[in-house]
Amino acid sequence: MKNVSPWAWVPTLYFAEGIPYVLVNTVSVIMFKKMGMSNGDVAMFTGLLYLPWVIKPVWSPFVDIIRTKRWWTVSMQLLMTSAMLLGALSLPSPDSGTIASGNAPVSPFMATLAVFWVTAFASATHDIAADGYYMLALDQNRQSFFVGIRSTFYRLATIFGQGVLVFIAGMLESSTGNIPLAWRLTMILCAVIFGAAALYHTFVLPRPAEDRPHLPHGQGAESARAVFREFGRTFATFFAKKQIVLGIVFMLLYRLPEAFLVKMLNPFLLDPAEAGGLGLSTEQVGLVYGTVGVAALTAGGILGGMAASRWGLKKVLWPMALSLALPCSVFVYLSLALPENIWVISTCVALDQFGYGFGFTAYMLYLIMFSEGEFKTSHYSLCTAFMAMSMMIPGMFAGYLQEWLGYVDFFWMVMLCCLATVAVTACIRVDPEFGKKAGSRNDVDK
Repeated sequence: MKNVSPWAWVPTLYFAEGIPYVLVNTVSVIMFKKMGMSNGDVAMFTGLLYLPWVIKPVWSPFVDIIRTKRWWTVSMQLLMTSAMLLGALSLPSPDSGTIASGNAPVSPFMATLAVFWVTAFASATHDIAADGYYMLALDQNRQSFFVGIRSTFYRLATIFGQGVLVFIAGMLESSTGNIPLAWRLTMILCAVIFGAAALYHTFVLPRPAEDRPHLPHGQGAESARAVFREFGRTFATFFAKKQIVLGIVFMLLYRLPEAFLVKMLNPFLLDPAEAGGLGLSTEQVGLVYGTVGVAALTAGGILGGMAASRWGLKKVLWPMALSLALPCSVFVYLSLALPENIWVISTCVALDQFGYGFGFTAYMLYLIMFSEGEFKTSHYSLCTAFMAMSMMIPGMFAGYLQEWLGYVDFFWMVMLCCLATVAVTACIRVDPEFGKKAGSRNDVDK
């Protein structure tokens, strides 16, 4: 293995992992909204982009079997770079009247959406390969040391995507007066930056001896049967778990309020007051949601991790569930008051995102707990598939519901969905000791 410090590649690898995810699932919402697509169409077609993360357990075993993790990681980065450039070139140029109508037809965007689909599948595959590569290239001690580093740079990628890229797009909108051109240039810039990271990783990523294709014993049909037999056993043991139905229901419904909210958050910030929105510019959305919001989300996640480590999942479950659900009420206030003060708006968004970050910790810990046992890694991958599904399905219909109800009633509906979070939280069973640090288990009940 080439002697390369993990500091040379862990930060850049996880920064590169975060960019396409946020580009596909968040930045695309803002871009298509600014290009004139309706809220219903934006939510439906960007919601479908979650699908690769839902079904990635289906092909994740083949990433182990065919070629090395390093090969998959670099190849997917190069593919995504090409897809980003194609996305920029395929972006249509609707006239200002079509954009202003907010009802641009979807058909001119189909080529761009197809490119985003390619990016989404490549990004999901990259996630599998990069996480596997991280575990192969580092020993357990260094894996533990760098886990915080990788999370930090993934979050920085989120800020870069939702904050910096969106802010740049907004500045280009203002300076050029041409929204399609502004987003085309922004996509090209993203492709150049991502391409530089891919080129860097081509030469810098080490080649660990353990990183090799895990072909099963035997050849041809016998080998293929062994792969599918083991693959089937992974699924069978997962669905044979105790309380499997309740576990899946929890995975699908715990985040229901946020699943509806997240798809309409940016359209609400962008829509003018006469349409029930706050009328922010693209630059302001980049600052409010992409920077302040992500910072609050990160702070909530850090505090949630500290609390769970100190008291265990069982004791923090209810505070976390309520912190995820109740802060959604700030959007009821914003839709009723329609404040113009950017600080008021930023504070409300920060409160919601902080609560979501804190509450999401319980969800992730439950997924880890549920995955315990044989095939732990594969079962966790299946849990994350249900996690992605929990966001995809409500998100696809959020836009049509908002157009039907209006923003005020839509946000009241989101608050009603908090009852689902409360109900599934009341039903699950949690090991009282799960999540506690060893040193906390003796004194937490004093």
